[in-house]
Amino acid sequence: MPSTATTAQKNALAQSAPTLGWVSNRQYIDTFMDGCEKIQRELDRESIDRAMDVLFSAWQNDRTVFTIGNGGSAGTASHLASDLNKMTALPDVRRMRVMSLVDNICLFSALVNDDGWEHVFTEQLTNFYKPGDMLVAVSVHGGAGKDKAGAWSQNLLKAIQWVKDRGGKTIGLSGFDGGAMKEVCDVCIVVPYNTTPHVEGWHGVLHHLLAFGVAERIAAHEGRRLLRS
Repeated sequence: MPSTATTAQKNALAQSAPTLGWVSNRQYIDTFMDGCEKIQRELDRESIDRAMDVLFSAWQNDRTVFTIGNGGSAGTASHLASDLNKMTALPDVRRMRVMSLVDNICLFSALVNDDGWEHVFTEQLTNFYKPGDMLVAVSVHGGAGKDKAGAWSQNLLKAIQWVKDRGGKTIGLSGFDGGAMKEVCDVCIVVPYNTTPHVEGWHGVLHHLLAFGVAERIAAHEGRRLLRS
């Protein structure tokens, strides 16, 4: 059915656009980029420094790093595991072991079906975790908030506590106010912004910073140079 909105109604809708977050392509772009600049200025470098130390110590002590996340954060967790494995692979140097717990869809869906969503990561950790291993958890809200299925990221929080109870180190990548992950993780890098696209985008930046930074540090420790662009 064709629209029956009057000119006055259309004008009123146009005037309300700024409150809906939309004015024009250019203004949206500028606002989005301004948010990125704000994050860059306010991001806590100390937490990034500490996270790099924890990851480097995992390599030094021959421990496995596990990565977890839900939704888009699962993609970040998978990508981080891939880069940490690949970028730290140097000839005749002990390899870093990193395993994403989001990639085996057959196992993942079987665990969800049989044991429940909240246990999907702890059940895998029960198979693979050894004393001294560590966990990286990625979550936009850090376990705060809820939707139709209930509270968000409770499976991540359960996995973090599971690892901590066994003496392992935990790193969190979060956003907004950090959520519960800010309190429970040994190190939590919080993207200080309140929109999901900004937080997820900066998690991608951070994962590359961590992976390539640790790779450079391992190379320097071994007297090598990374010849990668």
